[in-house]
Amino acid sequence: MGTASSLVSPGEVIEDGYGGEGGEACEIPVEVKPKARLLRSSFRRGPRVIGASFKSTGSVDLEYAAEYERLRKEYEIFRVSKNNEISSMQKKEAKLDEENKRLRAELQALQKTYQKILREKEGALEAKYQAMERAATFEHDRDKVKRQFKIFRETKEKEIQDLLRAKRDLEAKLQQFQAQGIQVYDPNDSDSDDNQTTVTAAGTQCDYWTGGVLGSEPSMGSMMQLQQTFRGPEFAHSLIDVEGPFANVSRDDWDAAVASLLQVSPHVPQALWSNTVRCYLIFTQETKAEVDVFIKKHSPVLRKMCEGLGHFYLNIFFPEESAASYALERKQEIERSSVCVLLLKSTVTSSVVEDGEEAFVRNPDGHPLVLYLRTGEDHNLTGPTRQLLERVNAADKAAKVKVVDHSGSVEDGADLIYAQLEKLIKQELLGLEAADIDSKDSGIEEGREEDSGDVLWDLHDEQEQIESYQQACSSTTSQLGFQKYIDRLNDMIAAPPPTPPLLVSGGPGSGKSLLLSKWIELQQKQSPNTLFLYHFVGRPLSTSSEPVLIIKRLTVKLLQHFWSISGLSMEPSKILEEFPRWLERLSARHQGNIIIIIDSIDQIQQAERHMKWLIDPLPVNVRVVVSVNVETCPQAWRLWPTLHLDPLIPREVRSAVNAECQSMDLKLTKDQEKKLERHCRSASTCNALYVKLLARIITGRSCWSQEKSMEQCLQCQDTMSLYRLALKMMLNCLNTDRERHIMRELLCLVCASHNGVSESEVLDLFPELELPALSSMLYCLNRLCIVTLRCGLIRFQHLQAWEAVRSEFLSGRSSAATYRDKLISYFSQQLSQDCVTWRVADELPWLLQQQEDRTKLQLSLLNLFVSQNLYKRGHFSELLAYWQYVGKDKSSMASEYFDSLKHYEKSCENEDGMTKLANLYETLGRFLKDLGLPSQAVAPLQRSLEIRETALDPDHPSVARSLHQLAGVYVQWKKYGNAEQLYKQALEISENAYGAEHASVARELESLAMLYQKQNKYEQAEKLRKRSVKIRQKTARQKGHMYGFTLLRRRALQLEELTLGKDSADCAKTLNELGVLYYLQNNLDAAKIFLTRSLEMRQRVLGPDHPDCAQSLNNLAALHTERREYETAEDMYERALDIRKKALSPDHPSLAYTLKHLAMLYKRRGRLEKAVPLYELSLEIREKSFGPKHPSVATALVNLAVIYCQLKKHSDALPLYERALKVYEDSLGRSHPRVGETLKNLAVLSYEEGDFEKAAELYKRAMEIKEAEPSLVCGNAPSRHSSSGDTFSLRGPAPPPHAAR
Repeated sequence: MGTASSLVSPGEVIEDGYGGEGGEACEIPVEVKPKARLLRSSFRRGPRVIGASFKSTGSVDLEYAAEYERLRKEYEIFRVSKNNEISSMQKKEAKLDEENKRLRAELQALQKTYQKILREKEGALEAKYQAMERAATFEHDRDKVKRQFKIFRETKEKEIQDLLRAKRDLEAKLQQFQAQGIQVYDPNDSDSDDNQTTVTAAGTQCDYWTGGVLGSEPSMGSMMQLQQTFRGPEFAHSLIDVEGPFANVSRDDWDAAVASLLQVSPHVPQALWSNTVRCYLIFTQETKAEVDVFIKKHSPVLRKMCEGLGHFYLNIFFPEESAASYALERKQEIERSSVCVLLLKSTVTSSVVEDGEEAFVRNPDGHPLVLYLRTGEDHNLTGPTRQLLERVNAADKAAKVKVVDHSGSVEDGADLIYAQLEKLIKQELLGLEAADIDSKDSGIEEGREEDSGDVLWDLHDEQEQIESYQQACSSTTSQLGFQKYIDRLNDMIAAPPPTPPLLVSGGPGSGKSLLLSKWIELQQKQSPNTLFLYHFVGRPLSTSSEPVLIIKRLTVKLLQHFWSISGLSMEPSKILEEFPRWLERLSARHQGNIIIIIDSIDQIQQAERHMKWLIDPLPVNVRVVVSVNVETCPQAWRLWPTLHLDPLIPREVRSAVNAECQSMDLKLTKDQEKKLERHCRSASTCNALYVKLLARIITGRSCWSQEKSMEQCLQCQDTMSLYRLALKMMLNCLNTDRERHIMRELLCLVCASHNGVSESEVLDLFPELELPALSSMLYCLNRLCIVTLRCGLIRFQHLQAWEAVRSEFLSGRSSAATYRDKLISYFSQQLSQDCVTWRVADELPWLLQQQEDRTKLQLSLLNLFVSQNLYKRGHFSELLAYWQYVGKDKSSMASEYFDSLKHYEKSCENEDGMTKLANLYETLGRFLKDLGLPSQAVAPLQRSLEIRETALDPDHPSVARSLHQLAGVYVQWKKYGNAEQLYKQALEISENAYGAEHASVARELESLAMLYQKQNKYEQAEKLRKRSVKIRQKTARQKGHMYGFTLLRRRALQLEELTLGKDSADCAKTLNELGVLYYLQNNLDAAKIFLTRSLEMRQRVLGPDHPDCAQSLNNLAALHTERREYETAEDMYERALDIRKKALSPDHPSLAYTLKHLAMLYKRRGRLEKAVPLYELSLEIREKSFGPKHPSVATALVNLAVIYCQLKKHSDALPLYERALKVYEDSLGRSHPRVGETLKNLAVLSYEEGDFEKAAELYKRAMEIKEAEPSLVCGNAPSRHSSSGDTFSLRGPAPPPHAAR
């Protein structure tokens, strides 16, 4: 039986039969064990016997406790072991982390070492390649010398054999003649060399680094003679011909010639350098109809043409009924006129006769003349008319008067006059080429821009400075006692370096500008090898006071002495920053001194900030002179050496007043002189301007008597009050209130404008004003020192005049704003008519900025032609300043221009419109490139290229210009491969369009050379650079360089005008300079005519033994040498030498020049033995004149060494070369090109002597100097003279590093 527990299931109820109460059932709890445990227990105990009894509950608990204890111990052991394993793993993990860090550090160190080794390897490879290139170059030169020597030896051996054969034949013939009894002429009995056999080397002209076959020893091929080529004619500066590019020039030194001619040419009438084409019309009532048709129909066309070329046009005429009252004005206008036209029929009036005689008879060569003679069936000339024509015909000896004989209608006559005037203006006044006469204005402008390359320049800025200088020099200063100041200036400039800037100070109107102008004029005559850079600052806020434009102009004037100026930046901050570097580089290349003169420097906007370079040390051969108002001089500049202009002493005051009275045929009484002497005793009344104005008021035409004028003047104690009196007197002298109102309005408009207003603009603004009244008004205002005409614009003569007008007529800000609104309305009207001239671009944005009208200013800037005009004339900084004022950064500017261009493109339909559109896209691309945004500049330049290829032709020259500009962006972007491809395409197009020797081809060659220079491809760059220089040298003889040609073209006309007077020393000097000018243009026939006339006139006026005659002989000898007429040249050189030996001291520099030229001629003719003593004497004179350490002495040493080498006296040549090298290194620096030339000569000499190691060392150093030479043009080497600090700021993001140029 089983147990009860096996029969009862949990939860079942059973009845208790042993005393349970009430038969109640209870639940017995049953403990259920795990099955696994039960199974394990049953397996240990074996099979259970049926019927066995259960163990007790206590025994089961004991077993469970023991089992639990055992499991707990096992768990503890397991836990401890696992904890040990975890701690061990953590230790291993930490150890592995440390090992990982160590390995990472080692890996980084290895990577750095690898990079360093890689860089060192690349550097070593580069150095190896360079060394191999230099070695190959040296080997090439050595092989070249060997080949030359071999050819020379073989040639000379053959020549010797031929000569020996000829000698034997001649001896045989001589014996035959002697046998026949014939006398033979012996050349040794003659003093002439004409019958002697001479050997002339056919060597070519060599430059710094081209070794040609010189003299009679080709083995010395790379040994060159410094200044061996004939430098050409001398300028008539003075009797002192000092070494330098200004004393003797050749056509290869064209830029130096430009600078020299522009500096030393005499002062000429205003008509010849004015920016206004003034057409003076002289007519009668019979020909008034032609004048009316001409003015109505053709005058606007001429005005538009002149304004499109940057000039003004003005018709000037005085009606017969009022001509008598304007006698002085008529005479002045004829003197100032550019062209005069006389229109006659049968009768003439007295005023016509007077004007005709003044223009056509007394001064027939002063300007171009046109004579219009109307004929017909009933044409009968009256007596006065016939007499006038006879006098005109007699005075026209050179047949310059253009005669128009017309018998047709009035309209046809006006057309003929227009045709003649158009041709005269283009050819003779504006200096355009004949090929440009029939071209459009846009084409002319385009061609002019192309000549200037990538540098954008404004001719008007230069014209303004020239006129300022001319006007100042035309004033007399002999009565002002300036000689003492000039002497002190000379002493200060001659002080040993280093010298800080020299300060010329004085009160307003003390004569600072006048003193500096006269000093420059004298210095140019006395020191022709000194380069003068001057700038006259006008009134505040004018263009002439803009610091960036000032520094840019000075930099361009410096760079005139280089063929390429493409390294000049356009960014304002870079222009200001790089000027000291350019000054240092170019001063090292200039043999003479460089003097920079800035007048009224305190009027420059933020002068101390933008002129920081003045504080830095200057190069040793650079001097700076600045003038300031003593009241506004910055404190930091007061420590500089100062020359203060004192008030005039009573004697000088009296002399100045008397000179003014004599010019007007007046004389003051003793009482008046005493009053003036008592009055002019204070500093303000002894002022130079005050005294001049006082004398002008007293002696001028006035409605007041002389006594009343004197009394009124004596009540004025300073210049400002005197100016107010002059204005009051001027108003009282006018006849009507209308004239007074116009004068007041005119002066206020000039005061409110940016740079002044032109006469034609005044006539447009006041239609009721007639030109005779305007001319009379301007004549009186000019005489009273109030206004003047400069660059075709009416401006104030002095700052005090501007201040007096402003205080007298412009009471407040609103008044000035009113006149600015009038000008804005006038120029806006021109803008709406699509007439964007340089005047609109200069005035309108500036006026809107002054009115603080940002909206209209932005609209005017978004007129694409306004921005294009400003940018193409180099006013880049001004354009940026306007955008900065509007509040736009660079990116915003670009997007605005893009949108405006897209809008304009929709209106372009014909070919002319597409051409203008392409020009606008090109201008925008260049503008963005100069802003430092090359990524945004690519799109407009590519669009310009696409338009030109489509609208014009893929081979059109304009396409080459687009390719050139696009390549420049890629260069800035450092994508040299793309740039090279584009430059080559542009070069190919230019060669096909213009030929291989055009200036455009030279520009592409220069750009490619600079690109190769950046890529260290020196050999390819040097080849292209040499080819470019040859083209520049050739084309410069006809076309000139930069704006210099236009000015020289005008200067040629000016010089011809000045040579038609009576014989005088000045006239002979002008003839000499005119001959030099034509020599430079390769017109040798014209040059010979003028140089011969100069010599003949000097012999008549000065005598045949005067030193100036020697100068003319020297110039003519140079010209004959150019023509290979050596006998004539030798005779003239010897005559010049004899004159200078008699007239000058034995150690005079001019004597050394003539000796050198004669020696060079002997050398060219193979007479080396006769050349040696002349070279030795020239060296001795230079040592005495300049000292043993002057570069000119080193040049003479090299010249003599070359002769010794050609005579195979190598031992005598070596010490001369070594001494010359030492002088060059000490005076010019170890990296100067002259040092490199001398080193190369020494290397060849050492090679000839067999010292190959020394030759290699010298040649290596010479090549290093040669490789460093191009960096003067395109490099950015740091300068120890550069200024630091923020010089210009523009809102907007900075350009990326790769965009920096």
